Amino acid sequence: MRTSIVRWALGALLVALSWPAAAQQPGKVYRIGILAGSSQALDWQASNEALQQGLRELGYVEGKNLLLEYRYAEGNVARFPALAAELVQLNVDLIVATGHPMALAAKNATTTIPIVMTVPTDPVATGLVESLARPGGNITGLTNLTIETAGKQLELFKATVPTLVRVAVLYDAANPVNALHAQAVQTAGQARGLTVQLWEVRGQDDFERVFAALRQERPDGLYVPGGPLMRTNEKRILDFAVTNRLPSVHDGSASVEAGGLMSYAADPVDQYRRLASYVDKILKGTKPAELPMEKPRKFELVLNLKTAQQLGLTVALEVLSRADKVIK
Repeated sequence: MRTSIVRWALGALLVALSWPAAAQQPGKVYRIGILAGSSQALDWQASNEALQQGLRELGYVEGKNLLLEYRYAEGNVARFPALAAELVQLNVDLIVATGHPMALAAKNATTTIPIVMTVPTDPVATGLVESLARPGGNITGLTNLTIETAGKQLELFKATVPTLVRVAVLYDAANPVNALHAQAVQTAGQARGLTVQLWEVRGQDDFERVFAALRQERPDGLYVPGGPLMRTNEKRILDFAVTNRLPSVHDGSASVEAGGLMSYAADPVDQYRRLASYVDKILKGTKPAELPMEKPRKFELVLNLKTAQQLGLTVALEVLSRADKVIK
């Protein structure tokens, strides 16, 4: 009798230990397509590592049971439809879209391959999903509410730069979401007594023209939304801002680590680790339409004191005490 119990216990233990492997289909190599704006962007490198770390924690290891197919537009939004079509032709198991233009391109390219996205604005308002609770179709994921936080960003920018009155917004007019973001900043600025002027670029060759105009205008601060074109040209933007003693606010901590003055945004590392759980659930059989979209759980204020010193700016203790990360 005792021997039977021991055998039964050992058998149960073996079944329990083999369950995760069975759930992930031994021998199956999942191919995931990833649409991203720029391979060189610092924020993408950190986000990509967070995504891969999240996948590893769930049992997906690149080179073992996972193959990642990357497609980068390198700042050119117009390339996304062709890149999405390439991933569809590869018959990937799932597409990760790292922004609105990527998600829209993927959605237009396939109605059958699951899509997991992270986008900076309300995906219902932009037509990507039917509702946050029940996205419908083959797409789901996270929204980081970057556009919706424009007012808070400006309030913190003003607290950090007390002399702030005129704000220049440098944005990609060829990117519809970037344009919406710029308009949201202008509206939020006007409500807070700030003068906000929009400066558009549409490609690599437009930056020097705008920089020359900004040198003449001498605004008090520079607001830089994200997006593929901004990420690809981040170094030249930051060099211009520091050289011209122009405080800058950004939509991600990586831009601050690279030399921008400050950012207030959803924590990208947290976002992409959470994105991994969506990938896992879908690969295990859950339909995207049944996975509610989620909003950010964690926002962070990041300040670069080295940049503040270069700008001749003293950051108030009140602001420093609110910062989640201070770069010295």
